[in-house]
Amino acid sequence: MERNETVAVAESVTSGLIQFALSQPRNVSDFFEGGVTAYNVGQKAKHLNVSPILALSCDSISVEVSEKMALQVSQHFMSTYGLAITGYATLAHENKSNTLYAFVSIAYENKVVFSERIEAGKNIEEGFNCQLYFTQKLLDLFLDILQKQ
Repeated sequence: MERNETVAVAESVTSGLIQFALSQPRNVSDFFEGGVTAYNVGQKAKHLNVSPILALSCDSISVEVSEKMALQVSQHFMSTYGLAITGYATLAHENKSNTLYAFVSIAYENKVVFSERIEAGKNIEEGFNCQLYFTQKLLDLFLDILQKQ
């Protein structure tokens, strides 16, 4: 808030938990512009301009998809930062790796400044616990970037 910067969020695997977490402080409307929770290829294409061909080729879970999501949500909400996450919080049949993981990306002023694959450790249960883990991990990464800027 001191720098008059804002943030918007595009998420799938965390089901809106990042938006929820960012909405908790007082004066939230001074920095949080909003977000999009898009689960399937059609919604990611419609709301976040993710190429359906790209999304279908990787079940919408790749660094390229998360980067596009971060850039597009930032542009759509006209925010300084765009945060994005897409991945697997359950061992769904589409998840052939048998690992709970997600790709996170952070855009700043219309440029991707951070992208990474994050994994839930073996001690993290699938489902809600994994979603909470991914939420905390992305917020921690975002805080690190904010502190370096």
